[in-house]
Parts: sequence; structure tokens; C-alpha cells
Amino acid sequence: MQTTEALKRTIKSAGDLLSVVKTMKALAAVSIRQYQKAVESLADYNRTVEMGLQILLKSQPDLTLLSRPQPVRRLGVIVFGSDQGLCGQLNEQIATHALSEMDALKAPRSERTILSAGMRVTDYIGDAGQRVEETLTTPGSTSGITPMVQEIIMILESWRFEKHIDHFVLYYNKYLSGASYRPITVPLLPVDPAWLRDIAKKKWPSRSFPIFTLDPDVLLSTLVREYLFVSLYRAFAESLASENASRLASMQNAEKNIEERLQELHVHYHRQRQMTITEELLDIVAGFEALQEQARLKASSAHAERGVSS
Repeated sequence: MQTTEALKRTIKSAGDLLSVVKTMKALAAVSIRQYQKAVESLADYNRTVEMGLQILLKSQPDLTLLSRPQPVRRLGVIVFGSDQGLCGQLNEQIATHALSEMDALKAPRSERTILSAGMRVTDYIGDAGQRVEETLTTPGSTSGITPMVQEIIMILESWRFEKHIDHFVLYYNKYLSGASYRPITVPLLPVDPAWLRDIAKKKWPSRSFPIFTLDPDVLLSTLVREYLFVSLYRAFAESLASENASRLASMQNAEKNIEERLQELHVHYHRQRQMTITEELLDIVAGFEALQEQARLKASSAHAERGVSS
């Protein structure tokens, strides 16, 4: 059984841990909003890219044929996870989802080239027997997303020309609300022909339709590159928001458990303290009674001695 001093130290340690958990919980909530705003800021950027594609496709309708569906022969994959822990099953879920979706595409494991953003998701994919070609660290804030996106685009270009990869897919967790998220699949390249047809059918917002003088192929290549940037940036921001949402949920559970444990410790401490006080009082009473008994014995002995003397 722990002493009251030992219980005091345990209660203090639990209180310190609770403070850390509350701080991490607050940071996770702030980070979620930060990455949410980053996703929201992409809306206008994405709309501009879509309008550029709309102008190009209306002027050059045959360009949509460039995205005719093709069977998957070599698959390039980007999986977004986390470098840090304390985020529940986020990495396990996205790794399981990615492996399942890759199997559904029927691309042989030997023809899959995988890049993972986050050391922890790499471990889960590796444990399933799937090799990961490259692993990148995840950015710590929105300011670090753009350089990471640019690096990934360069890697994808090298894969496309050196490894002759014909399909690229993104797997990441999409943030929903509160502390919830879900894994999703986003085909990256070739560009979804259905999406291109929908863009081409949209009504132009003004009466005058813009014209362009740039070579159509050059303009298409530029717009596709911007489309890649938007898609990858959104994947990073959504994944980071989901990571913090999962961490928020973990911290909420930890906070609840620590508070319950603290309550138990306080009850145990007060009970132990009361038992100690009771034992001390019993010792005092027992000592007092022993002294009284000793005094009675002395008085009795003295009285007996006086009786003998008389």
C-alpha cells in the first residue's frame, strides 16, 4: 500500500500530465482550423484553374480525348500519413485503405511505386509487405506545404519519364468535422475525363468568352501542372487537419482517463490520510490508556505498601 507521501507524488505527476494533455488538445484544435483555412483558400485558386481549362476545352474540344481511360500498367502512389504519434489509428487506417485500393486497381506489387509523406505510415505499409520507394517528412505548418508539393511534383515527373508510370493516385484522410475524418482516394493522372467533360459543359459566367494566343499544348501542360499543385496541396492540408483531429480525439480520451484516475487517487489519498490519522489517534488513546493503567498500578502498589507498614 502506498504511503500518503507517495500518493501525493503520484497525484502531482498525474496533474502535470493532465496539463500537457490539455495543451496538446488546444494546439490540435488550433492546427485543425489553420489547415481548414488553407483548404478554403484553395477554392478561388482551383476555380481559376478550372476556368482556364474550360476556355481551353471549349476552344479545343479534341483535347478531352487526351484523357481517354487506359488500363493501369504501372502505378505511382502517394500516401499521406504522419511523422508523429499520439494520433490514434490515422496511419493504420490510411495504409489499410491504400493497400486495399491498390489491390482493386489490379496493379502488380512489383509495378507499384510508392511515396509516403510520414514515417509512421511507411512502417505500416512496409509491415504489409509493400515496398515504399521514398519517404518524405510532413510539414509542421501551412508555410511548409508549398515546398513539399513542389518537391513531390518533381519526383512524379522523374517517375513518369524514368519509370514510365502511366497512373498516379493519392490516398489521404479527408477532414470532416470535429474530431472525425475518413480515408479517400483521388486519381491524379491521367486527368479524370468525366471531370474534364463537366468543366467543358459549364456555362461561362459572362457574355464575352476569353481567347488565348498561347500554344494549346503548352497551355494544357501549364494548367495540368497547376491542377497537380492544387490536388497535392489539398491532400497535404486535409491530411494534416485529419492528423490533428485524430490527435484531438486521442487527447480528449486521455484527458477523461487522467481526470478519472485523479479522482480515484484523491479518494484513495483522503482515505489513506484518514486511516493514518485514525491510527495515530488510536495510538494516542492506547498510550494514554497504558499510562493510566501504569498510574493505577503504581497507586495500587503504593497503597499496598502503606497497608503493610501500618
